[in-house]
Amino acid sequence: MIRIREISLPPEHSVHQLPYEAARLLKISNSKVRRLNIVRRSVDARKKPDVKIIYTVDVAVEGNENKILKQSGCKRAAIAPVSFYKPPKSAPDTANRPVVIGFGPGGMFAALILAIAGMKPIVLERGDDAATRNAKVETFFATGQLDPKSNVQFGEGGAGTFSDGKLNTGVNNPRIGWILEQFVKAGAREDILFDAKPHVGTDVLLTVVQNLRQRIISLGGEVRFQSQVTGIRTKEGAIAALEINETEVLPCSHAILAIGHSARDTFTMLHEMGIPMEAKPFAMGVRIEHDQKLIDESQYGKVDPVLPPADYKLVRHLENETVYTFCMCPGGYVVAAASEEGGVVTNGMSYADRDGENANAALLVTVHPDDLPGEGPLAGMHWQREIEQAAYRAAGSCYKAPAQKVGDFLAGVKSEGPGAVTPTYRPGVVWCDLRDVLPAKLTNALKEALPQLDGNLKGFAGPDAVLTAPETRSSSPVRILRNESKQAALRGLYPCGEGAGYAGGIMSAAIDGIQCAEALIASLTE
Repeated sequence: MIRIREISLPPEHSVHQLPYEAARLLKISNSKVRRLNIVRRSVDARKKPDVKIIYTVDVAVEGNENKILKQSGCKRAAIAPVSFYKPPKSAPDTANRPVVIGFGPGGMFAALILAIAGMKPIVLERGDDAATRNAKVETFFATGQLDPKSNVQFGEGGAGTFSDGKLNTGVNNPRIGWILEQFVKAGAREDILFDAKPHVGTDVLLTVVQNLRQRIISLGGEVRFQSQVTGIRTKEGAIAALEINETEVLPCSHAILAIGHSARDTFTMLHEMGIPMEAKPFAMGVRIEHDQKLIDESQYGKVDPVLPPADYKLVRHLENETVYTFCMCPGGYVVAAASEEGGVVTNGMSYADRDGENANAALLVTVHPDDLPGEGPLAGMHWQREIEQAAYRAAGSCYKAPAQKVGDFLAGVKSEGPGAVTPTYRPGVVWCDLRDVLPAKLTNALKEALPQLDGNLKGFAGPDAVLTAPETRSSSPVRILRNESKQAALRGLYPCGEGAGYAGGIMSAAIDGIQCAEALIASLTE
């Protein structure tokens, strides 16, 4: 096939124009374009308000491809590269079925690879299935009644299920296309296969993760919910069995540990066992919320219903830290993401259509191990908890979240209520001065960076924008050390994904899950 880059069309275009544009660029008749696949689609707003939609396409043509390329003289066309991933189809027998601990994206794709290889994995997930979990999350949003085992952080699909479902990543890996295809087969929209910034949406993800589970089961796998690993038994430096819910013992010689970034009790258990781990850099801050129309106007130079809701990605390097936006949710909502009693945590999520009135993003400050007030590999985890508990007390001990308008924050005065932007956080916010809640390291950096970031995105530091705190769970503060075979010091234990410190989002966690499963299979052939 021939790949053609940078086909530019107006926002109100039809995809049916693409074959004609491809034929024009290749200087062939339209009838010679046999098939066209969209490889990539992005929005180009560099010359706003003249916004364009940019495509990269692969076309199958009638005739000799090299001859057509030479005759066309098109510098944007070339023979399409061939890149695909093929999962292992078989694996050696083992005395015990492999176990996957955690059913977020890392654990889910590790289990899928093991199931495809015929290994009939057992998945242990401390939370509930997606439907039950969703009902409990809605109850928490409405009433503040928290289930510590099944919430925005824990349950089928992991923390990523209650997010925008972003699938973009800075990692270049041949497994990416295959992962996207599995999402589509499980019910995600086909546009994630080619959008430059693919997202699924929380509403769709709730179905997708259930379909992926059913596929694993159809291949001989088993998924157990409300099954928390509370202990690990060892023998001669290797894993021998898992203790489940403090009552059941499951023989196990190979386990992929995909626990997510919020499994603090498991981190503590592993540390007490002497499993080598270290404090790693992470970030904390707030959620910042704007009117989505303001973001559209700033990014596109206009509000155009034909265009997708605009997003942004901002960064400012200060003297001692970096302030940046993360997990930006166009048309989204700030959500209550606590997983421990007595602590407030915020996150962001969008539905597939991104049709909410507000936009939100994490506004984060980098935290390095040297910044931590305590010592040891779990010092960052303990600091996260202290901040979350302080926010809980400041908001009246009811899972409401502390909030402040940006104008008041910059002026150093307490907010008394909302302005033009109504916060979306449920079960509600308590207006305050965030300096009474967050450490000075965070508030000082945010105060310095906000006006500078406004220079990159007009209106970003507008007086009525809302800061809701705290955003503490953007990534894991812990890295569980592993060797080249992806095993921890305890043989047979494979720390995996975001919680283990090796990923930073749905896609990178899924990639790491696949690689850990491949490493497990490879270890059985040695």
